[in-house]
Amino acid sequence: MSATKSVGGVSYTTVGQGYFEKRGLRRYARVGSLWALGVGAVISGHYSGWNFGLSAGFGGMLIALAVISVMYWCLCFSIAEMSPALPHTGAAYSFARSAMGPWGGMVTGLAESIEYILTPAVIVFFIGAYLTAIFETPGEYQPLWWLGAYGIFLLLNLRGVELSFKVSVIVTIGALAVLAVYWVSAVPYFDLSRWALNIGVGPDGAAVLLPEGGGSWLPFGIKGALGALPFAVWLFLAIEQLPLAAEESYDPKKDMPKGLIYGMATLTLSAVLVTFLNAGVGSSDPDKMQGAFSLATSAEPLLDGFRVIYGTGTAKVLAFLAVIGLVASFHSIIFAYARQIYSLSRAGYYLPFMSITHGKHKMPHVALYTGAILGFAAMLAVWFAFGSEKGGALIGGTLLNMAVFGAMISYAMQGLSFILLRKRMPDIERPYRSPLGNAGAAITVVIALVTIYFQLQDPVYRNGVYAAAVWYALGLLYFGVIGRHRLILSPEEEFATSGGKSGH
Repeated sequence: MSATKSVGGVSYTTVGQGYFEKRGLRRYARVGSLWALGVGAVISGHYSGWNFGLSAGFGGMLIALAVISVMYWCLCFSIAEMSPALPHTGAAYSFARSAMGPWGGMVTGLAESIEYILTPAVIVFFIGAYLTAIFETPGEYQPLWWLGAYGIFLLLNLRGVELSFKVSVIVTIGALAVLAVYWVSAVPYFDLSRWALNIGVGPDGAAVLLPEGGGSWLPFGIKGALGALPFAVWLFLAIEQLPLAAEESYDPKKDMPKGLIYGMATLTLSAVLVTFLNAGVGSSDPDKMQGAFSLATSAEPLLDGFRVIYGTGTAKVLAFLAVIGLVASFHSIIFAYARQIYSLSRAGYYLPFMSITHGKHKMPHVALYTGAILGFAAMLAVWFAFGSEKGGALIGGTLLNMAVFGAMISYAMQGLSFILLRKRMPDIERPYRSPLGNAGAAITVVIALVTIYFQLQDPVYRNGVYAAAVWYALGLLYFGVIGRHRLILSPEEEFATSGGKSGH
């Protein structure tokens, strides 16, 4: 590194070619790999998490699903245009940096870091819970399962992008196959009125079971439906990570839009089938799932449906099947946080050493370690500070909600970036153009902000937002005092400072 120069309130350090030679990536992905990466990152949300939105009633959950799916389609069309035009690993940070300057890039980057570091931490917690039940190990030993899962999938990612994408394809297809088996098996047991519409409102305003079904589609009205928005997010959360693979894709200008659109089409179909066929299956046996009412508080909704169909005797086999979906998302999001940390550190927003890649496998191994350490440390801190029982609830609640909050901030910033890029860089090459244009990006911003509002109405989500605010305060303080004086002209920064003329 050598002398620095100031540009618009930030300072850039000049680096030699050797800096980027130590930070090289390898191209491998095509449309199929990108599809698997996007679908795999999301698919665990079709196994659990979304179902808590059924507390608003089945119709309320359907409205929430419709609204959130509109937001994600608008978002995906927007980033399908931006990613080929700015084909950098930085993705959301890169879009915001070019549209809104370094501070916009940092705010967006921090939001994605919250999402991508904490989401796999929550997923690995559920993996540990399933494995504890399967092998009947003591509950207090769950951190060992977390450590083992992180270790195995770090190793798979460290072995190179080829193996990483191959594993993504295998586990994603496996997870979808499990869902397909459920969809086919559930059809004969489906009863919309009896099981999906079995939630009523008690005298105290709380949800009550209607034993014979036939309840209202909207027992808690439109307000209840809007309150379910954060839960519907889990049916699509992390599909937007695909542009992080831009520098590892053979032809991002053609393949990235296809990967995004094919992935969203797959997830939309799966989300509709899961919502209907999981909520519409139930049993008159009080020891088994009783439709939407029971499902609204279940930690394992898909397994509850399988138990109704096939009986409880195969519970451990079914638990193994559920782990496939969790593994698919865990593996894919590890890929995402590694590239996200890599891009921000390569540009100097985070510590530059975190962007060094492995000499042989060309993987951002330091970023992989960094994200794993931060996520694992957050889990252990909560676990040991509050005890195994309460700590587990907080890991599955507060950390999860922090991830959703970070995602919504990121989506709002990306929608705004799309609008500003069309205005400020109208002449850059756009191999793909969103059919929804600025209107689609604006819809993304509005729905993301509405979702945050309803997060703040829930005390559990509110605690996650407060914790995320601390993360933001520390990150922005570092950037304001140190980081902005040590930026580096990475491809993302060069593209932004040149108005799109270089940095391709």
